[in-house]
Amino acid sequence: MDLDSASKPVAHPMLANDPASEWMGIEVLDLRDGHATIQMSLRQDMLNGFGIAHGGMIFAFGDTAFALACNAPDGDGSTITVATGADINFIKSARLGQTLTAVANRRSNAGRSGIYDIQITATASDGSPDILAEFRGRSRTIPYPGAAGPATSTTRNDAIKGSAK
Repeated sequence: MDLDSASKPVAHPMLANDPASEWMGIEVLDLRDGHATIQMSLRQDMLNGFGIAHGGMIFAFGDTAFALACNAPDGDGSTITVATGADINFIKSARLGQTLTAVANRRSNAGRSGIYDIQITATASDGSPDILAEFRGRSRTIPYPGAAGPATSTTRNDAIKGSAK
């Protein structure tokens, strides 16, 4: 999807029941198996005592892009892919009012394990992307732990459909 032609947000079933991403104001711009591009605007309540983005907000933003890239939007819902670990390198501070973009890409997938790289940027004054942080996530695909327990055939998609009622 060309980011310039995006006219409406792209949906992902995971976001139907994700109050953290909703609170952050995350918008999905591009989504495919192994890839996600998201944006959010940095608000006053996302800043630390120095008036710059709280590191936890940047991490949470990168983690959301990671989760979206790990979990195909058109999957059957019988499994979910979760983080087994992640780390972030902060390169530059983000400021109030900046629009941040996170681009997540799968780098490796072996069996149920994967590695994803997420680059978090803001737009520089010359219009080019200004790299704020580099996030690396390690993932594991597991059976969906449906709320009703293992004796049922509840999938992630069934649970999401149920919460939308």
